[in-house]
Amino acid sequence: MPRVKRGPKRIAYRQKTLKAASGYFLTKSKLNRSAQEAVEKALKYAYVGRRQKKRDYRALWIVRIGAACRQAGVSYSKFIAGLKKAGIDLNRKVLAQIAVSDETGFRMLVEKAKAALAG
Repeated sequence: MPRVKRGPKRIAYRQKTLKAASGYFLTKSKLNRSAQEAVEKALKYAYVGRRQKKRDYRALWIVRIGAACRQAGVSYSKFIAGLKKAGIDLNRKVLAQIAVSDETGFRMLVEKAKAALAG
């Protein structure tokens, strides 16, 4: 079997790894093996973080809606149940924006939700 030294491919692979690891601490930005491990771990954290970001934003929206609901005199769960009964199909992101920026509009939504629960 012929001997293969992989010159250009190996150099390109190392350069790609070290470029991705630039700014890392000590040998993680200088040595290929350390840099490769650090980059792989960073990519795993980035993948997980993109999913956690969605969870975190949804939790933030629920907290904002819940706070606005308490000011309007209704619980979060009753508000959401009332909106579903009333046929108002707004997601939590939009509801949170309305709660923060348009207090009168949010009060109208709360009244509609209360009416749907009562009737």
